[in-house]
Order: sequence, then C-alpha cells, then structure tokens
Amino acid sequence: MSSHPRRITRALLSVSDKAGLIAFASELTHYGVELVSTGGTAKTLADAGLKVVDVAELTGSPEMMDGRVKTLHPKVHGGLLAIRGNKEHLAAMDQHHIKPIDLLVVNLYPFEATVAKGASFDDCIENIDIGGPAMIRAAAKNHMDVTVVVEPADYEKVLGEMAGHSGMVSLELRQRLAAKAYGRTAAYDATISNWFAATLHVDAPDYRAFGGKLVEVLRYGENPHQSAAFYRSPGERYGVATAKQLQGKQLSYNNINDTDAAYECVAEFDPARTAACVIVKHANPCGVAEADTLLDAYRKALACDTTSAFGGIVALNRKLDAEAAKAITEIFTEVIIAPEANDEAIKIVAAKKNLRLLVAGGLPDARAKGLTVRSVAGGLLVQSRDNAVVEEMQLRTVTKRAPSEAELADLRFAFRVAKHVKSNTIVYAKGRATVGIGAGQMSRVDAARIAARKAEDAAKELKLPAPLTKGSVVASDAFFPFLDGLLVAIEAGATAVIQPGGSVRDDEVIAAADAHNIAMVFTGTRHFRH
Repeated sequence: MSSHPRRITRALLSVSDKAGLIAFASELTHYGVELVSTGGTAKTLADAGLKVVDVAELTGSPEMMDGRVKTLHPKVHGGLLAIRGNKEHLAAMDQHHIKPIDLLVVNLYPFEATVAKGASFDDCIENIDIGGPAMIRAAAKNHMDVTVVVEPADYEKVLGEMAGHSGMVSLELRQRLAAKAYGRTAAYDATISNWFAATLHVDAPDYRAFGGKLVEVLRYGENPHQSAAFYRSPGERYGVATAKQLQGKQLSYNNINDTDAAYECVAEFDPARTAACVIVKHANPCGVAEADTLLDAYRKALACDTTSAFGGIVALNRKLDAEAAKAITEIFTEVIIAPEANDEAIKIVAAKKNLRLLVAGGLPDARAKGLTVRSVAGGLLVQSRDNAVVEEMQLRTVTKRAPSEAELADLRFAFRVAKHVKSNTIVYAKGRATVGIGAGQMSRVDAARIAARKAEDAAKELKLPAPLTKGSVVASDAFFPFLDGLLVAIEAGATAVIQPGGSVRDDEVIAAADAHNIAMVFTGTRHFRH
C-alpha cells in the first residue's frame, strides 16, 4: 500500500453513463461514504433506495440555466481542490463551510455520440460538458488527496483497493486515474475543437489536437524493439477500428496497418454492383479483382501475384460466404476482413485457429470527408483524406483513339486500385483484375518495369503462353514525366492508359501513344500515396 493512502468519506457522482453505477454506489455506502449527486444521477441513486445529497443542498444554490450551472461553485471546487495538509486551505474550508470531496465520479456529456448521429448544431453545443471537465481537472490536479474516476471500467479498481485497505485508495492508483482523467478531457476537447473546425469549414485552425480511446496494447510496433498501442478515434466510419474479431491471434501493429489498407481499397468497389477482393502485403495491394462472386474475385486477385499473397491480408466488400472462405484458407493468410460473415464461413475459418477473422459491420465510405495525420520530427502533417473517386472524375480522351467500353471499364478499375498503392505507382489491369502492380518506386519507369515483370512471373506460375499485360490497360497515379514509363507499358502490351496529365511533356507522351495506336485518358486528379 502507498505511503500516502487516502480514505474516501464523501463522493460526488455525476454520470451520463449509468452502467454499473448503482452497484458501485452501494458498495461505497458500505464504507460509510456519503453520496452527493446531480440531476438524473441523483434520481437513479435515490430510486435504487440509496441515500443521496443533491448537489443543490451541498452548494445552497439551485441548478439554473437548463442545468448549465450546477457544480460551478466553491463548495464543489473547494471540496475537490483543498489540500488536506495545508492549514490555510483547511481554515478557508472551515470559514466557508466547505466539506471535502474525496472521490469524484464523472463521465462527460455524450458529445461524440451526439455528433456521430448527425444532430443539429444547437444539440451538439448543448452536449458540450462544462462542469464535468472542470471538476475532473480539479480532482486530477489534487490527486494527492482526491480519487477521480471517468469511466465505469475503473469502478472495480477503486473498490478493490478499498476492500483491501479499509476504505482507502493508494497514491499509485490515484495518480494513474488522474493521468487517465487528463487524457479523457484532452480527447474530449480535441473532438469538440475538430468538430468546430469542420462545421465552420476551417481547414487549418491555429491549434489542432487529436484524441482516441485505447483499444488494446499491442505486443510491439513495426519491429519487436518498438512499443505500440491501438486507439479508436471518435466517429462512426466503418473499418478495422470498428471491427469485431471473431477468432485468431491478437492483431499486430503491422496486421492493423495492412488490414486498414486492404479494407480502404476494397471499399472503392460498390458491393451492390460487384463482388470485390483485395489482397495486401506490406501495406500495398498485390492483387485486386472484381467479379460476380467473392470466390471468383478472390481467385482473380490471387492470380496477380501468388507469391506475395502468401501471408497476406484479404479484404472483401460483401459478406464472407463458405465458398470464398474455403478458397482463402487454402493458403496461409494472416487476416480476413469483411462487412459480415455467414455461419458456415465462420466454421470454415475456425479450422485455422491463428487466422484472424474480422467483421467490420459495414464498408468505409470512400467519399467520406476526414483527416489523415502523420508525425514528423517536432510536428504533425495534417491533410484532408483522399476521397476523390474515379466515377466522379471528368475523364478526357487526349489521343486520336478513344478507349473501347471494355477498356474504359478496366481503366476506371485500374485507377481505383492505383489510388491505394504507394507511389510511384503503375497498375496493369485486364478483365476487372490487376495483372501487374509496381509500387513505391523512386521512378515511374521502374514501377512500370516491376509491374510488367510481376506479370511475367505470374504467367509462368499459371503456365500461360504470355503475360496478361498483353491487351491490358495501365493506370499511373501521377503523370508520366518522360516517355520511358509509357514505352515500357506499351512494350508490355497495354492498349490504353489512364493518368492525371499535367506534365510539361504531355504533348510528347500523347504523341507517342498516338504513334502506337494507344488510347489515353486524363483524369485531372492525382493519387500520390507516400
């Protein structure tokens, strides 16, 4: 036990989340703790037969202004902030009839949930807690004397110490709870600040903060010598952070990163239109395809690069069915993520006890607004997410020959994929499937060469007479700065090209395409992904 234990004699409880409240408060009364409460919390306790003092009785002031003012009073904050060993503080408490508050239990107005359900501006404003954060910060500051609890998950920790130490709580627990309290108010204020910025269309506010709730501590980070943890940020965008893990080992840092990459990519494909599958390895797609069924989409995606797919992440845009599950489990796979999975598929995957199966509840909206954040030395880089989708781009044919309908469908497909491959990127596609992917190269011509070489390797693996780049289309995430990259694609057999355009050498590139009877369209939109 700490050398600075503190007995709890009076507790102030004011919570929006009533889970476990009555049981916790009942246990407190067994230690002779006086309960003080507010509004709905006080009523909940009283209805349960517990003796409770309304905060208005404590302060001598009624709640006012629709409850906006109820705990902002010296008899509350004095009770929380008074240093018990300070004679002047004790004298002030005596003079002003302030009683100490040894335990504060507060969880904040549900601002995040209010925003997530699309409430009006006024409703969101009313769900900004003022008294709660003020009390939490006061109690946390005075943790040498006061215990602060900001979520029901910590009730048992407090009761456990009280049970073992005659109603007292250790300094170590008070410090840990104080640190958590400041993290909670910081995350809460960050959510409010970012909501204001988005609502007022302020892209670069003077101060920017981000917060999240711990999901789990991970075994390690990208490498075993790095520590890591996974946090969930506010909002209701489906993805790996919302997913329920049905089975398998704990996800690693790299699993989560790769699964996010795969699921964001597969979300580009409307499940009402087509089934789609994305296989990711080391944050890059190594195979993407769409088809009438998940099974066919998986087989087509796998054929692009069977070597890289080993130990990869598989993302699907429809409910995992038994046929797809059986095929996916035929090779070593780290993670499967889908919106849902049927019972038969779950049983099939269960035979691979280490394979992680995640169901996310839905697909992330590829068009959704949001922010991406990256740390740099001494700062943060913040940008709006790349929510541009090829369906909404005005494609412009710049060559003498326009693409055929089949080529145009494959061009759109390839550009969807290129958006999710690390730059510099070249993607060959044929029949709504990738047949060669060149990722993360320092030069675009090297990306084109690597993608073509991947297609050659796949052809040998599949015992095909020629690489599938013959008669394919090619997508480039950014413009061709020189002819060389385009010429490699033409040599590989591509018949149509999609690229943003915008190079000072566009005329040369277009002329080369015309000379080889290649169709080329410009999107006007670049998809760098570093």
